This record gives sequence, C-alpha cells and structure tokens, in this order.
Amino acid sequence: MNRNFFLVGIAFFGMINGLFNQLWLIFALLYVQPLAGPLLFGNMSLTLMFASLMVSTATVILGGIPAAIYERVTGAQESNGVSLWIWLAGTAILALPAAGNFISVGL
Repeated sequence: MNRNFFLVGIAFFGMINGLFNQLWLIFALLYVQPLAGPLLFGNMSLTLMFASLMVSTATVILGGIPAAIYERVTGAQESNGVSLWIWLAGTAILALPAAGNFISVGL
C-alpha cells in the first residue's frame, strides 16, 4: 500500500479528534485562552481553532509513539508498512471518543 494513504488516514483521524473531541478540546481551550488569547486579538473563534489544532497535533504525536517504539525495537531505519499500520491504529483508537460526534454531525 502506498505510504501517502497511511499519512492521509493518520491526518484524517487527527483532524476528527481535534474538531470533535469535546473533552480534549475544552481542556486545550482552558490552557490556550490565557496564553494565545491576546496573540489572537481576543477572538474566541480563532482561539478555539488554535486549540483544535493543538489537539489534532497531539493526537498524531501520541498515536505515533507505539510505532516509534516498534521501529526502535526492530531496528528499522525508516517507517515500513507495519509501523505505519501501528501509527494509523493508534490515531484511530485515540479518535474513537470523537467518532460519535463526527457521525452525528453527518459530514
């Protein structure tokens, strides 16, 4: 399977989790608002999008940790199909709480 399909799937699950996971989004918003609020001119919608971007990025990073451990244990020099599957599965598992909200919105 082409490597780009894995990366698109990983980004998709990260985006779903960043936009639709209410718990992580509120948690990130509470920490972003005092720090990035003045930087974003106090605009709440920009602050919310920045918090969503932070949650999406955290999902991709946390989903990649098991794949990195697998690559380290096997001694792989670059990502192979197995490690990309592990990374995709990790981000999918992290995005499970947001899947219900994503389906109910009906995008």
